[in-house]
Amino acid sequence: MSDEVTNWTELREFAAVDLEQSFVVAWDTEGESLLIDLDLCLRPEHVFYEEPRPSEGACFRPAVIEFPLCTQVAEPGKDRRGKVAQAIESLTAGRIAGLQRTGDGRYEIRGDFATVEIIAERPLLRLKAPCA
Repeated sequence: MSDEVTNWTELREFAAVDLEQSFVVAWDTEGESLLIDLDLCLRPEHVFYEEPRPSEGACFRPAVIEFPLCTQVAEPGKDRRGKVAQAIESLTAGRIAGLQRTGDGRYEIRGDFATVEIIAERPLLRLKAPCA
């Protein structure tokens, strides 16, 4: 077990993306998972990177960060006893300022929406199919 803090840039799930240029679009749950919908910024070395349109300035793709077996989501200093679905009701969209692993099964995501502490299994990052 480790309580060492690990920045998102050191987590293999986030290779070749730039979370700090990405935006949370929505918060949701599915079964026991926390889902964070994103407009994800891909770096040029990402396999699905495409040259951005001139108006975009970067390559963005719809994506989701899934935290499986999520047992807790809370803003620091707020009640931690509610269900995950209730805890995310007040969370809004916004730019991501950072994500870090703060211990075994503990994560913290910060951004325009708040600082949010998450207890869950290791996150999964999935690109969504582009809209037709």
